Formats: sequence, structure tokens, C-alpha cells
Amino acid sequence: QVQLVESGGGLVQPGGSLKLSCAASGSSCSINARGWYRQAQGKEREFVAVIHSGGSTNYADSVKGRVTISRDNTKNTVYLQMNSLKANDSAVYYCYARYVPLGNYWGKGTLVTVSA
Repeated sequence: QVQLVESGGGLVQPGGSLKLSCAASGSSCSINARGWYRQAQGKEREFVAVIHSGGSTNYADSVKGRVTISRDNTKNTVYLQMNSLKANDSAVYYCYARYVPLGNYWGKGTLVTVSA
């Protein structure tokens, strides 16, 4: 059974940094993309970042230059390093993995709160 478990969320002051992790387990199928979405209270879930199997990355315009997605294939883990955090970065952050041929799987989310 595929499982994605996020960690690393918490309370941080504006301008601070956080590093989120997402560990995957439960399948030996190939993964052709892993990424992050976020959902702020009262808003729709939105794309944050993705890393493809070949290593290419894409970012939402709202986080470009402040966020870096990376992975450690030996640990089946993807990371989201977030710097210069702003209040409007506050959200529940969800990781996902696109398995072939199983489809997309999601974690349960980790809460990030940016507040003084």
C-alpha cells in the first residue's frame, strides 16, 4: 500500500525558512514525478513545485526564487526548502507522487504557519 508522509511543518516568523520532507513507501513501481501543492484556509489547493524523474523542476510563480524542490532517491524522499517565507505562504502543504501505472498518490499534509 502506497504511503506518503510529510513532515517539517510548523510555525515560523516572516522571513524565516522551513524544510519540508515527504517520504514514500509501499510500492516498487516507477515514479515519474513528485511534487507539492498547498491549500490555505478558505482557498483552493494550488500547485507549488514538481520534480520530474529526469530531474527537471517547475515552480509556481508565487514561490519562484524562494523555494527549492529536491529529492533523495536512496531514501525515497522529496524535500521542499522554503526561504523568505511570507504570511501568505501559510497553508497545509501536501506532497504527491505520480506512480506508473498506479496514478497519483497524496500525503495527508503538513501545516505551515508564517506569523510574527
